[in-house]
Amino acid sequence: MILCTALFLGLSQQTGAETVPQWELGAGVAGLMLPDYRGSDEIHSYLLPVPYIIYRLEWIKADRTGIRSKLLNWEQAEVNLSLSATPPVRSKNNRAREGMSDLKPMVELGPTLDIHLWRSGDRRFKFDARTPVRAAFTVESHPRDAGVSLSPTLNLDVDGIGGRPWQLGMLAGPLFATRRQHQYYYGVPESDARPDRPAFDARGGYAGLQFLVALSRRFEKAWLGAYARYDTLRGAVFEDSPLVRRNYYVSAGFAIAWIPLQSSRMVERND
Repeated sequence: MILCTALFLGLSQQTGAETVPQWELGAGVAGLMLPDYRGSDEIHSYLLPVPYIIYRLEWIKADRTGIRSKLLNWEQAEVNLSLSATPPVRSKNNRAREGMSDLKPMVELGPTLDIHLWRSGDRRFKFDARTPVRAAFTVESHPRDAGVSLSPTLNLDVDGIGGRPWQLGMLAGPLFATRRQHQYYYGVPESDARPDRPAFDARGGYAGLQFLVALSRRFEKAWLGAYARYDTLRGAVFEDSPLVRRNYYVSAGFAIAWIPLQSSRMVERND
């Protein structure tokens, strides 16, 4: 439900005539500003040490949209495997959820259909439609099924901003999820109800809109990146939940990595 960009993990496809190391290894730091969950009015900042790992294969890669494994490849479309994750929330540290069960960390996994709508002649501009469908599971000793989400987006990627080697990515699109997922985040059972938090039974369906902008640049032995995301929950089927304290949220983050180690074997890039 919340964009989690706390790891420098890149398993990328072999991507034109340029050659790059097959693997790279380093470490860095990430600074993040995140709400506890979509709709929470409590925001926390984090400064985290993170690894930077890239291994380039024909069939698997990771980027700001998650880890993806290519299953099928046509000229104008791909079917990939997509993975994302969300952080835990301790209810004793969140006023809206006080006295309720903690939100466990969650992993979401499923296929995504990526359609290549347009490419510029020099391949600097790429416009895609992506439709990831993911099943969610809590990360705990006895994992729980946490429903299914659908988040179709339109994506614009620009290689080289202002004649400089900055990479710009932008995406936008609606969010949908099943009742089980909405109930996990926004449902209030009778046992947890109180005067300022009435019982609420969430429905499946529309969950709002997301907008994201990311900027990154690779130096010889370093990588720098930043992102900003805006979500609106206006019109979401759970907007009336007492756990929704704000019908929008903004998150942002930056990351810096030093990359001292790389493979002597080079592979071709051709995305």
